[in-house]
Order: sequence, then structure tokens, then C-alpha cells
Amino acid sequence: MATLDERSFAAFYERNRRAVWAYAYRVTGRAADADDIVQEAFCRVIGVEIDADDEEGLRRYVFRIAGNLMADRWRKATRERSWLDRLRGTSEMHVDPAYDNGVSREFAALTPRDRALLWLAYVEGHNHQEIADALGLARSSVKVMLFRARARLRRLLTARGVVASVL
Repeated sequence: MATLDERSFAAFYERNRRAVWAYAYRVTGRAADADDIVQEAFCRVIGVEIDADDEEGLRRYVFRIAGNLMADRWRKATRERSWLDRLRGTSEMHVDPAYDNGVSREFAALTPRDRALLWLAYVEGHNHQEIADALGLARSSVKVMLFRARARLRRLLTARGVVASVL
């Protein structure tokens, strides 16, 4: 085990920053938050004793850090939200019109965990073990949680009139 040297880190960052940013944006719904999460996630990789030759392991590690950072933000926002905001049912998720692809509002209505599960499974193509590792879940829970997240998204898309037969 060794830390990444400067050149290896720069190359790793360039190969993976967009994917981590897209993941963070789709889960948080805010470009500024995605920027912060990507920066913090990659900063935490610097100096970590990890197998620098294991590209996929390092990639999963960055996604796990990003997932943990998003969960921390969500918990903090939940704690800070006043009872009046909760009573009104305001959403912490804001969809930036510049990045809206027509499904963003429905995706934004999901919980952060559901968004993370769906993103990792269907956009990043991770298997159940990789998702469990990235989100700090038990592997046996991922299949059920994915099924429920898909069902919630399907209901939202169906209510909007979008054909959701692929879900």
C-alpha cells in the first residue's frame, strides 16, 4: 500500500471527476454542492494509504467518500430545518434548469438514498456489492432497497404520464 503520487493523482482525478460530479449532482440536485463534494472527496484521497494500482478500488473509494459526504449534508440539513419547514413540506432538493433533462423533478422527489442507489446501479453500473460498499450498507439490503427505489420512481413517472416500462 502506498499513497498516490502527484502525477498519478492528477490522472486519476481527470479520469473520474466528471462521473463523481454527475453522481453528486443527481443526488443533491445542486451544482454548487456537487462541486464541493467532488473537491472534498478527492482531497480525502490525497495521503490515504491505498493500493494506487487498483484503479477500480480507488474509484469505489472516491464514490463511497462522496456518498458519505452527501449523507452528512443531508443529515445536517435535516437537523437544521425548522419544524415549520418540515410542516410546510418544503424540499431541500432544487433542480437547476440548466441541467434538467425532463426526469429531474421526479428524481429529485426521491430520498437522497434512493437517488444514490439508482444512480450507482443504473448510471455507474455498479453491482450490489459495490453499491453496498459505496453507501455503507449490507449487500443483502441493496437488492430490496433498489427494488423499492425503482418502484417509487416508477410511481412518480407514471403520475407524470411518462411511460416507465423500463423501470
